[in-house]
Amino acid sequence: MISPMLPEQRFTDTDACARFIAERLGADLRVAAPLGLGKPHGLLNTLYGLMQADTWRSMTLYTALSLTRPRAKSTLEARFLDPFVERHFGADYVDPQYAVDQMHGTLPPNVAVHEFYMQSGALLHSASAQRNYISQNYTHVARDLVVQDINLLVQLVARRETPAGVHYSLSCNPDLTLDFLDRVKAAGKVRPLCVAVVHPSLPYITGAAEVPQNFFDVELAPVASPPLFALPKMPVDTAEYALGLHASTLVKDGGCLQIGIGALSDALVKGLLLRHQDNTAWRKMLVALDPHGATHRLAERIGGLGVFKTGLYGCSEMVLDGFMHLAKGGILKRRSWDNLALERAAAGGRLPDDVPGGHYLRGAFFLGTRELYDWLDTTVGSDVDAIDMCPVSNVNQLYGDHQSLAMLQRRGARFFNTCMMSTLLGAAASETLEDGHVVSGVGGQYNFVAMAHELPDGRSVLLQRATRYGRNGVETNIRWHYAQNTIPRHLRDIVVTEYGVADLRGKSDSECIEAMLAISDARFVDALAAEAKAHGKLAADFKIPEAWRKHRPETLHEALAKPIHKGLLPTFPFGSDFTEVERRLLPALGWLQSSSATWKGRWQLLKALCKPGQAKAEEAAALERMQLSAATSLSDRLQRRLLQAALRRP
Repeated sequence: MISPMLPEQRFTDTDACARFIAERLGADLRVAAPLGLGKPHGLLNTLYGLMQADTWRSMTLYTALSLTRPRAKSTLEARFLDPFVERHFGADYVDPQYAVDQMHGTLPPNVAVHEFYMQSGALLHSASAQRNYISQNYTHVARDLVVQDINLLVQLVARRETPAGVHYSLSCNPDLTLDFLDRVKAAGKVRPLCVAVVHPSLPYITGAAEVPQNFFDVELAPVASPPLFALPKMPVDTAEYALGLHASTLVKDGGCLQIGIGALSDALVKGLLLRHQDNTAWRKMLVALDPHGATHRLAERIGGLGVFKTGLYGCSEMVLDGFMHLAKGGILKRRSWDNLALERAAAGGRLPDDVPGGHYLRGAFFLGTRELYDWLDTTVGSDVDAIDMCPVSNVNQLYGDHQSLAMLQRRGARFFNTCMMSTLLGAAASETLEDGHVVSGVGGQYNFVAMAHELPDGRSVLLQRATRYGRNGVETNIRWHYAQNTIPRHLRDIVVTEYGVADLRGKSDSECIEAMLAISDARFVDALAAEAKAHGKLAADFKIPEAWRKHRPETLHEALAKPIHKGLLPTFPFGSDFTEVERRLLPALGWLQSSSATWKGRWQLLKALCKPGQAKAEEAAALERMQLSAATSLSDRLQRRLLQAALRRP
């Protein structure tokens, strides 16, 4: 049995700390590390190096979302990406080397990595990652870790000297550490060696995330720390904006909000801000997108069309930039309540809105831009109650001691998540392809969908693009059948695409199919309806309404042309990390990438090469940024010609 280390067991040298751990724990390391930002890459890399050097040792790592810098898949992409990555992440950023090797299929045989959530799409072609993936609900991870005989827990932390001594903040990741150690104790298991790796740039979050000095056995405070991983700000296109505007009507003033990550979530946040800050313009956009008023009618029943007077309460496993923008925009402001307020609510049947104090944002982990990290640090410094980072068990489910308060806090809950594909019968695929290859993971999506059905006025909302580019060109994301489902059809609720909102709760199968057809792309609606009829799930005499046949990309562009021209729907809604030249290059490179994926697209590329079009004024700056101004080799000249053709497209 390992006895607790003395508080003075501290290191400033990562190599010395890693050697101490290896000597203390022996040849077999069984390591738990937080998902995302909270992984101490430097220490993990040093331990991984020991495994590579001493093959008689072994290491099994249990973690999720191992963040690595984006890597180019082609020479042309590298010309754009490599300078941006170096500038954005910094020359001193450190990738987790095990993740890089796993991506390349070069993990040594004495190292195994088990993840329950992968960086989206990064490990589709990694055989070891696909074999070792563990499919779990987020709230079940701590339970399942207990039986894995974990002997080492490592975590990035913030550190603070207080009158009562040193305290640590689990900061970005109180999500699983607290739940896991509680379960280890309850099971009578040996507590793992707990190592705190101090990072000076991590925001110090108090409350449940703050722990005393004796919580950890070892402290490592390196002399130099690499920069924190920061997500770049990404663009939002017209279809995504249309989807976000539809979704923004589903949120009730005074309600609770959970959102995920990505362009669809950014579009939703921008939609909510427009609804609150420029309500007239927002309503005009909705009318342009939905002249028949289907979204308006649904909003009046379950959402809202007005500004946010009471404001929203945020409760999301992941705290990301969107919540920061909503707080700054005056929307995220409804506070939680203490036990006294709960007693008043129990007596009066509801929670009062005028209770002072409490937090307005609760989360289990955070990840985002540097702006988010600075905002968290500043906000907690000036308003200690504002942000509550806590165990995932207190966020993603209603069970336990906090159930009554959680249900009251989460009144009017709207849980927004994204999915890859859905079926006409309401099932959704969010993380696994039909052949079983895992794109990302279940994470907390199932938790939130199930919780929405348990709350009296909660709703689950799945956001998805109606189409995508595949090997055969444009393909529908709404299918009759899909082999891998994350959300079963008996939990179907609300689905939103760029063409509208489908309310599926309590609907019969035929009603569900009709609602899904109503938000499908017109190019696929006839085939989808025919398949449903062939299976006897849609009446043989059902006819597609003419209004649905207008569900095409060009209709969306026409509907939103004016607000886009006025700057109400900018390509980068929350600023950009790309230069002006890079922002002009992005659509050109995107067109080249999508075109090269299909035979039809390659034919278009060939035609563009033969007839590149009229030169544009910004072409010289773009070629210089891509280091193709003075192309000499045949390969470079071909890349320059391709890029010119892409830049000259109408």
